[in-house]
Amino acid sequence: MKVNYPKTIKVGFAFAIIMCFWSAYDFVIPLLLENAYGLSNAMRGLIMGLDNLLSLFLLPIFGKLSDKTNSKWGRRTPYIFMGTIVAVILMFFVPVSANKALKQSLALRTEIINTSSSNYTYEDHEGTVYTPHALYSYLYEQGATNSDFCDRQYLENNNITKEKYLEIATNGVTSVDEKGKLQLTDDYKKFVSTGINNYASTQVFEKVTKNNMGSLVAYMIILLLVLIAMATFRSPAVALMPDVTPKPLRSQANAIISLCGGVGGAIAFIIYTVALMINPTAYIAIFAATGGAMLLLLIGFLFLVNEPKLVKECEELCTEYGITDDDETANVLEGDTDIIKTPEELKKEKTSKMISFFLILASIFMWFMGYNAVSSNLSIFTTKTLNLSPGIASIVSGISMGISALAFIPVGMLAVKIGRRKTILLGFALAVVSFILVFFFASQTSPYAVYLFVIFYLIAGFGLIIANVNTFPMVVELSDADNVGKYTGYYYAATMSAQAVTPYFAGLVMDQWGTKNLFLYSALCVVVSIVLMYFVKHGDSKAPPPEKKLEFIGAGDD
Repeated sequence: MKVNYPKTIKVGFAFAIIMCFWSAYDFVIPLLLENAYGLSNAMRGLIMGLDNLLSLFLLPIFGKLSDKTNSKWGRRTPYIFMGTIVAVILMFFVPVSANKALKQSLALRTEIINTSSSNYTYEDHEGTVYTPHALYSYLYEQGATNSDFCDRQYLENNNITKEKYLEIATNGVTSVDEKGKLQLTDDYKKFVSTGINNYASTQVFEKVTKNNMGSLVAYMIILLLVLIAMATFRSPAVALMPDVTPKPLRSQANAIISLCGGVGGAIAFIIYTVALMINPTAYIAIFAATGGAMLLLLIGFLFLVNEPKLVKECEELCTEYGITDDDETANVLEGDTDIIKTPEELKKEKTSKMISFFLILASIFMWFMGYNAVSSNLSIFTTKTLNLSPGIASIVSGISMGISALAFIPVGMLAVKIGRRKTILLGFALAVVSFILVFFFASQTSPYAVYLFVIFYLIAGFGLIIANVNTFPMVVELSDADNVGKYTGYYYAATMSAQAVTPYFAGLVMDQWGTKNLFLYSALCVVVSIVLMYFVKHGDSKAPPPEKKLEFIGAGDD
């Protein structure tokens, strides 16, 4: 018995649609919130988290609804079709709703950075008039308590005194090109840009956002509608793989599904990278192109996938190999062919499985608390801390995730060899190592930090793939054939609840102690997930011998 790769790839088109959207969302939306509204890390995280909070309630509902759906197109396909269509129509209006505020914000940021000109003065939202020297003196002094303005330790390590800092700051603009873009010195970019950009964000919030709250409200309403549309088919789309794949093969099949999702993410990556390289604020073009890509993937899915036929083929295969969802079959798969358990033993085992189920969900929750804290702030960290342009920042993250995606297939095979739980623990450990390395060696503006960040984030990418390929199969391993969608909803309830709260908590950490402490926060969360996963006893599955069919006499009769 082997994974049917062509069939699994066809089913993976649905997940490619999902990841195409979320890849663009996770990288671009934080940039849009930052550039258009100048929100603090905590406020931006709160908005990103509210989106996921909505999905937390909707995903289990639509997963369960799809379990009970009976149509000629199958249980899952109607949700995939309608959800994609509605999401694509609505998502175009997300950047449109913020476009007016974005234009005002960019004009104000340019005005503030122009304080580097010797005869320029600037009046902030409190009416204080700054000369260039006075403004940068203020930012330097604020750095004593807020490293986002001026990381004093970093300056001292590079022999930058206050006098040298002011000299670099007030002579930072060398020229303005024909498009109005400021040309800045390398030292300004290295030692001053982070501080002045953060100061500019506070002024944007005070001068632009507070005077255009309607724009922010409209943005949030439209975004919530988009996420409702996405939530209607995420659980059904993911549940389709277990519907058409026997239990023992789901880790390997999920690796293929994840690879398909990676292709969808790569499509989004190409779209937003090219767009940001051409225009750092081309958000409307990004969402329009991403929506078009989602529609093309949907057409491919509808053309290739006949859900009722694939489900019937899976049922026939399970019958041929004697694979069912009852406990006796599970015993045979684990080699316990001579054990017939008493009702008391079955009850005890059911309790043990339920404990493992909750431990798995808790471990997944903490894993996403850690990893999503980084992923939801990745574009902000790379542009503001590493001082990269949005286009280059997207390439940096894309290289790391693209290379690590090569591990999808080997990871699925590794789970068969050593088990899902051990494989997941390995992935968690890699993520912890990565985050700690970034904290110590790749959290400052320098060419070396960029290269180190790519390498370390690559390690985290391997950890992400190892965990994601195997955590979902562990959850649905404990389900029955008639409630896979519900268990898929539980899985996403754990992931979405984490993503609902961690952007805010991570933002508080960044605002209070500096951006680089984000990675310590994330490492601590993943350590907790390791502890929880260590105590899990159920959710692994071993495939039957490839050369020999299993015959389970009387399995499932009683």
